[in-house]
Amino acid sequence: MKKNNLGTGLSLTLAFITGVLGTYLVFMNNPKITKNIVENVNKVEISENSIADSVDKVYDAVLAIVSYKNDTQIASGTGFVYKKENKKGYIMTNNHVIDGADKVTVTFSNNNTVEAKVLGKETFSDIAVLTIDEKDVIKVAEIGDSEKLRVGDTLFAVGTPLGISYSGSVTKGILSGKNRLVEVSISNSNSSDWIMKVLQTDAAINPGNSGGPLANINGEVIGITSLKLVQEQIEGMGFAIPIEDALYYANALEKGITIKRPYVGIGILDVNETYYIWSNGINIDNSIKTGVIVSEIVNDSPASAGGLQKGDVIYEVSGEKVDTKAQFRYELYKHQPGDTIEIKYYRGKDKKTTKITLTTSK
Repeated sequence: MKKNNLGTGLSLTLAFITGVLGTYLVFMNNPKITKNIVENVNKVEISENSIADSVDKVYDAVLAIVSYKNDTQIASGTGFVYKKENKKGYIMTNNHVIDGADKVTVTFSNNNTVEAKVLGKETFSDIAVLTIDEKDVIKVAEIGDSEKLRVGDTLFAVGTPLGISYSGSVTKGILSGKNRLVEVSISNSNSSDWIMKVLQTDAAINPGNSGGPLANINGEVIGITSLKLVQEQIEGMGFAIPIEDALYYANALEKGITIKRPYVGIGILDVNETYYIWSNGINIDNSIKTGVIVSEIVNDSPASAGGLQKGDVIYEVSGEKVDTKAQFRYELYKHQPGDTIEIKYYRGKDKKTTKITLTTSK
């Protein structure tokens, strides 16, 4: 079977080369037609080189980031300058690149290294904003529109894979999917506890690329590279936060605004976290296979006011099914403090419904 596939591929390649060569030989003595062929070839070359031109548009806005705690490096990643204002340069990156650091340095494409100030950061969005002196900025990245992308569009990433030695690395791919919902762990546990809405690409995304730009064929930033799927059987599945979502949080963080998340006042577990369910003294009906177990109720919280109890299993939030705690948070955080949500849950085998008015996260 492999032999047949190889033969087919080889014959197609030869047909293409032969076709071009044959055409050129046939028309070589006709100056007018030959001129058109040469012009067409040149156009193809220009098109091929356009990715380099696109990279040039964003390259000098990208920088390598190194985070330190007590003068020891704890993380490295990538960021990019997305605006200049009030004599400052503003850098966007991922929260997980700088989280826990007491010192952050950034290195530009000209190898100039300066210390950056963390202006704001937010865990669930995984966005952080840094500032530097405007005089150190080489270039400001142009911002694109991820909503205008089509699956199959050419994209490229610029980043710092595997540390600063490989800073400025460029990888190219396509947009593989939009509006993907990917479960992640933000608590460094073995279970997922949050869902991110992301763009999917097959451009190589490696450790150290986090926080760097994913750009379109025009060199405009349309996303922030954040994570990849790591399994032995899987290749080419990287993900980026859409630039519109990133800017929404960055604009708030710039102003020193704390992102307020709605608060229910419960501890939660997935139904498959058997050890933790047992250690919390909780028993649920064997027929319940999915949902979110209430492991704790905070006194005087919206949950206690709504009548939820320890051991209840939540399976729906405002009409949306929730099978895991990651899905529960994702649906909950679509709402704002002050909103009233409807929660459906099991108590034993009985199905119940309650309404809860959300307050501000603590």
